[in-house]
Amino acid sequence: MIHLDTSVLIDLHREVARERPGAAFAALEAMDESEILAISVHVVCELQAGVELSRQPLKEQEALDQLLSGLLIVRPDERFAPLYGRTYAAIRGGGRHIDALDLLTATAALIDDAPLLTKNVKDFSKVPGLRVIRY
Repeated sequence: MIHLDTSVLIDLHREVARERPGAAFAALEAMDESEILAISVHVVCELQAGVELSRQPLKEQEALDQLLSGLLIVRPDERFAPLYGRTYAAIRGGGRHIDALDLLTATAALIDDAPLLTKNVKDFSKVPGLRVIRY
């Protein structure tokens, strides 16, 4: 299983809209076909906010629904909050900062012991134990 960050899906959406494959498409194409691609419900929330803020929300909602149809959406369970709290404390204890949505996304990947595919290596590399794959 590989978790995808919001950046991957935004870039993939743009590449499809332009009908020109780019880095996000290439990263997904390079993966084994049997690989399970997952996103946290928090990524879905970020993407849904983008839909609501867009100039064409109905069109964007259709595109998002199609994009999400091939992905496993993972939701928090009882392990999530304690791991989030420990990870937040470790990051802050080290004098660093990470955006809350990024930490929620990272925690979901940690729960699944899955790497996270992203362009945002700078922030996600702050998360102890998270395997980050840059595209």
